[in-house]
Amino acid sequence: MQHLYRICLREGATTSAGFWQAIRNPYEIHAMVWRIFSDGSKKKRDFIYRLDLQERSPLIYAVSKADPVDLEGIWHVEQKDYQPTLKAGQRLGFSLRVNPIRTKRDEQGHQSRHDVVMDAKTLLEQSGCPPAARPPESVLVQREGYSWLASRCEKLGFSAEEGAVRADGYRRHQFGKRNGKKNVVISTIDFTGVLTVTDPDRFEETLYTGVGPAKSFGCGLLLVRPL
Repeated sequence: MQHLYRICLREGATTSAGFWQAIRNPYEIHAMVWRIFSDGSKKKRDFIYRLDLQERSPLIYAVSKADPVDLEGIWHVEQKDYQPTLKAGQRLGFSLRVNPIRTKRDEQGHQSRHDVVMDAKTLLEQSGCPPAARPPESVLVQREGYSWLASRCEKLGFSAEEGAVRADGYRRHQFGKRNGKKNVVISTIDFTGVLTVTDPDRFEETLYTGVGPAKSFGCGLLLVRPL
């Protein structure tokens, strides 16, 4: 049985400056959420999550089979069974944060991943389009973000019309790992809007396993609500 969790800090749980500094780093956020769902042991990730900040306080949404373990004694956990009743043609409001990338091969056959917004900017520059004629970033985020999502909808078990989806909140995150290796860079886009369930079985699996890459860093959790 999958469960949906809403996890927030207990009132007055921490006043540590180090804690607030840590949650500004996606790698440290990943480690913090991992401690909640791994009970301190090493295991394969079996949860997806999203972290938002509300008045500087972390709010975590997660889907997991495993129960969270509050090793640090600072979390308030709300839980409910997550077995939604779905049917084809059902319309749902949704919220989704993703890491939107495309994989390309160069002439030597080497693969590389490209942030869809930065890739669009690069292609415009290479085409010779003058800066004054290029669309603003918000237009690129909407266009490229929706295109990325739409290309995956069928496999994910839903459809979403462009006029019913808003793509914004584009951010690039760069951070170092504790082992001092090369910095990691990921980008995120936030989607909100209305979708239509086309394949209930596939869509249920999407709710449990998420959308796109970078799930370890809080991407991919599809949150839905009835309309």
